[in-house]
Formats: sequence, C-alpha cells, structure tokens
Amino acid sequence: MIRLTTTTMPMLETYPAEINLDRAELAAAIDALIACAQACTACADACLSEEVVAELTTCVRTNLDCADICSTTARVLSRHTGYDANISRSVLEACATVCKSCGDECGSHAEMHEHCRLCAEACRNCERACRDLLAAIG
Repeated sequence: MIRLTTTTMPMLETYPAEINLDRAELAAAIDALIACAQACTACADACLSEEVVAELTTCVRTNLDCADICSTTARVLSRHTGYDANISRSVLEACATVCKSCGDECGSHAEMHEHCRLCAEACRNCERACRDLLAAIG
C-alpha cells in the first residue's frame, strides 16, 4: 500500500508569523477536512452509480453539502494573516454539524454500500477533529 503524505504540516511549519493554535492539531484538522471532502465527493458519485439511486438522493445531497463545507473550512483554516477566531469557530461549528448529519446518513446505508461506510467513517473522524479544534480555540 502506498502511504501518502500531505503538505499541510510542512506549510504550517514555514508560516513566518505566530499561529495561535497548536500547529500539529491544526494540521490534523485540515487533513481530516480534506479527506472528508474527498470521501463525500466520491461517495456522492458512487451513490449516483448505484441501481437504487432513487433511494440515495438524501445521501447524495448530504454528501455534496458536507464536501463543500469541509473544503471551505479547510481553506479558511489554512489562512492565518488577519486571523479571526470567530470566523474559525463558525465554520468549524457548521462543519461539525454537517459531518454529523452526513455520517449519520451514510451510516444508515453502510451495510449495503461500502462507499457509504467509508464515507461515514471519514465524516465521524472529521467531526471529531472539528470539535477538538473548537475546544482548542476556546
């Protein structure tokens, strides 16, 4: 199996100014967000290819919403110049909410569709990472 590495932590390490969060925890959250966005996008596409696609419309919609919010949150958390903790809190709270919803929705299809099981796992990991970073922000 190929082990992929991300550039998240090396990029955070090169940031020249102070970051008011633990860089490793921030990097872990950003990586979880990116992984969740990818899983949700792939799951939505896989759902559209299922023979029972009509039964998966809520799953597809939730996946696409989650992917968009996770991608946006990752981008916001990757910017530190003029940092505003209120904005970070808001996007993290929205992201945790949508990840819970998507994890629950995909989880309800997990026994029938492996892509939904994998997506639910990514959503739960991302929700946890968002909540952990929210706690660190205070």
